[in-house]
Parts: sequence; C-alpha cells; structure tokens
Amino acid sequence: MSNVRNGIDWPDAVLFDLDGTLIDSAPDIAAAVNELLAIKQLAPLSVDAVREMIGNGVPKLVERAFVASGCALTAIELDLRVAAMMRVYSRHLTNHTTLMPGALETVSGLAARGVKMAVVSNKPHSFTKQILDHFGFSSHLAAVQGADPCLLPKPAPDMLNAVLDRLGISASRVLFVGDSAVDSDAAKAAAIPVVIVRGGYGGAAHGTIRADAVCSTLFDLLEFIERLPHTGKENSRWL
Repeated sequence: MSNVRNGIDWPDAVLFDLDGTLIDSAPDIAAAVNELLAIKQLAPLSVDAVREMIGNGVPKLVERAFVASGCALTAIELDLRVAAMMRVYSRHLTNHTTLMPGALETVSGLAARGVKMAVVSNKPHSFTKQILDHFGFSSHLAAVQGADPCLLPKPAPDMLNAVLDRLGISASRVLFVGDSAVDSDAAKAAAIPVVIVRGGYGGAAHGTIRADAVCSTLFDLLEFIERLPHTGKENSRWL
C-alpha cells in the first residue's frame, strides 16, 4: 500500500535511532560513565571521548570506557560494572540531554502526513521509554524497541525486523534514520533504505558510513523525502 499525499509518495513508516539522532545524550552518558569510573578511582573521560563509545549498547560502552582508562575488565568484572552502570545511568537520563536540531518538528511533521514512526535503540528499553516520554515523542510513535535479551542488538537486523513485524509493514515501504555505522549496517542487513544525519555520533561528516543518503540535520528530512521521485509503483523504494 502506498502513502501518496499531494503527489508525494511518503513511506508507510520511518524508524529512528535515538542517541545522536533524536537526542544528544552524550553529556548525560559521560556523566554516568565518569561516576562509574570514579568508583575505581579512575580519571574522568571527556564528553567527546565518551561520544565515540556510544552506539553498541551499555556493555560495549562500559568495556570501551574502562579500556580507555587503562583498566581492561574480565568478563565477570564487566558484568558487575554493567550492572552498576545501569543503576548510575538511571539517575542521568535527562539531566543534560537535549533534542537534536529538528527532532520534534520532524516527528510531528511525519505524523501529520500519516507516516507511522518507531524508535529502535540499543539503549535499555525502559530508559528509552522514559526519555521518549520526557521529550514528548511517545504520543507520535507506533512502536518502541530498546535493548532486548531475546534480540541481537544493532548492527544485527533483529530489532528492526521485530518492529516491522509489529507494524505489519514491508521493508520496502520504510526508511530508517540514524547517525552511525551501527545504524546503517543494521538497516542494510534488514534491506531497509537508510538516511544518515550529520552531527551525531557516527562519523557521517567523515564519509565513513554506508548510507543511501545523508542529511545535514533532521530539519532537512521532510524536504528530502518530498524531492524523491514517485515511481507510482506500490512497492517502490525511496532510495
């Protein structure tokens, strides 16, 4: 089924990454990481350093932070530090986190055009929900998929496929919007066209990400979709 309005073939759904795409959470994540490191009397890391560690979920974040601090963890130690990070970060979800430019406006604009939306994040599911509620996204979303022990995290396609199944929409009628190679690799694995937004955490400005298209900010996304040619085919791709 196509979603054509005023001659524009809008996707049936747009799936968004969260960190670095809809929100700039690096300051809060860095605060939590540094509180965790301080427990072991380790020096704090800069926000920029932590920003480069975000994207693969909490265990990988914690592992990278301790390696960067010269303190590689055993598997047992990593489990303990991840559990501690979950407790610490739960107090840092929205203290210093801000919206990425155009985030709420774009989500509202897509909703007005009849486009379903979902968020797919490697962040723990309960944290993802709390942040989306706090910033006013939740009322616009048809689905939210955070980290789930039953699903492989991005860059595996499992989380994206789970959302498509929940929405009952074909991958060919969907766009995924993210900011990193983790996002683009997951979308490619799920056969979903992917748009990468510059200014997030994934190196899009350096041309290191495989993407079907790149937008400067989310403010450009609606205009970008409007400019894409409408083929008239019910199962057309956008990119």
